[in-house]
Amino acid sequence: MYAASTPIWAGAIRGQSVAHAAPLLAYVGTFSSPLHDVLPTQVDLPPGNGRGIHLFEVNRATGALKPIGVHEQGTSPSSLALNAAGTRLYSANETDRVGKGNNGTVSAFAINRANGQLSLLNTVTSGGAGPTYVSIHPSGTFALVANYFGGSVAVLPILTDGRLGSATDIKQDTGEPGPKKPSDAPEGSFAFSGHDRTHAHMIEADLVGRFVLHADLGLDRIFIWKFDERRGVLTPNEPPAVELPPGSGPRHWSFHPNGRWCYVLQEEASTIVLFDYDNTAGRLTARQNISTLPPGFAGSNFASEIMVSMDGRYLYAGNRLHDSIAVFSVGERGELTFAGEEWTRGNYPRSFNFEPAGQFLYCCNQRGDNVTVFRVQRDTGRLVFTGHYSPVGNPSCIVFCELGE
Repeated sequence: MYAASTPIWAGAIRGQSVAHAAPLLAYVGTFSSPLHDVLPTQVDLPPGNGRGIHLFEVNRATGALKPIGVHEQGTSPSSLALNAAGTRLYSANETDRVGKGNNGTVSAFAINRANGQLSLLNTVTSGGAGPTYVSIHPSGTFALVANYFGGSVAVLPILTDGRLGSATDIKQDTGEPGPKKPSDAPEGSFAFSGHDRTHAHMIEADLVGRFVLHADLGLDRIFIWKFDERRGVLTPNEPPAVELPPGSGPRHWSFHPNGRWCYVLQEEASTIVLFDYDNTAGRLTARQNISTLPPGFAGSNFASEIMVSMDGRYLYAGNRLHDSIAVFSVGERGELTFAGEEWTRGNYPRSFNFEPAGQFLYCCNQRGDNVTVFRVQRDTGRLVFTGHYSPVGNPSCIVFCELGE
């Protein structure tokens, strides 16, 4: 149900026409093998129903996905990132263990610009166990990797041909984990994950690229690094980190398009913290803490994904177990107001994403083994189910690539 009053969505989200001639492809990363050697506190134990990276052609008018192939990969490519040109795809492979350090791996692929098919370029170690997130620095010359099970982050150089080089820097998180239960969790919640050790969950640069942020769920902390684009080295900022409420479990964040507001999602507390962001000093200052769940909810929930709409007027947050996407309107100073929610039509929504025009949102329902499609209403920000389901085993993430010369 949606609130009656929400801000008006002014104009198109992003200037992509539905009648655009170039094909639009979607790549869906999956858990394609069971997770082994996991801690007893691990929330997700996907059976590995995926087959690797699943490819789809997107109908720009209806949002429907047409399967066009699978790049078979049995190492759980659970996180994907595209370069800006749409010529290379990178996957963090969560269950591959390499060497004495039981490292995971990251793979680089060339994208055929005529049909979207993938060709493996190379695979390198991720600098830690269980890589769960990969992003591309705005310079396009480095991949950033968060190793969840290893509690570390790494910087991997992207070579001129798109292949990955060995890590130029690896940082190991240290510190005492927070309490098992956050004080601001929903009433009756048994949600517990990650507060047994360090767990790096996300790493990404700010919009300018001068600073790199990474979240450690177990430490309830966002680390802030100065980034040397020449050497690919991370140096602690001053201060080097910002604390989240104890036990809340920061998982992902999303910057507002203006670059001045950063919204951090807490997995265990099911909350969003709004930070003011100073991109000249790399400093975060907390200003609001709001639940991702509707008023009156009680019980366990694990928040999953967070994204600000392309026009900056709305924010979306995923709820696992409640199986919903919450919608918030963004005020003039960045404050969030709960505007409603939509059932994901599948179990355990791990992540979601907008296609380039921002007309449709695609939700990866990990335990439901499907991707569901929602039309975004521009005047209210609400999501309307299109009726389209795409079967995918244990989908984890989805990214989009426009083809053509």
